[in-house]
Amino acid sequence: MDIKLQLLESFPAYGSDGQTYKVFGYERLARDASVPAAIERWQSTGTNEYRLADGRFVDERDDGSLEIERSDVKLTRA
Repeated sequence: MDIKLQLLESFPAYGSDGQTYKVFGYERLARDASVPAAIERWQSTGTNEYRLADGRFVDERDDGSLEIERSDVKLTRA
């Protein structure tokens, strides 16, 4: 399945490590297979993801908090 990301938002965030980060929120889109190949049409998969400017993933917790993946750094929107 072909996937692409559509930028929804970007914002600065403060890390629990004292650093400031730039966070980007994306919506995942998948190619609509029901449309002829000559026409590009994308549909939402219903999945959003967050990444830092350097490409690292950011996990969104059930309570809405953010944490840099594979680290203990928690992020707070500035």
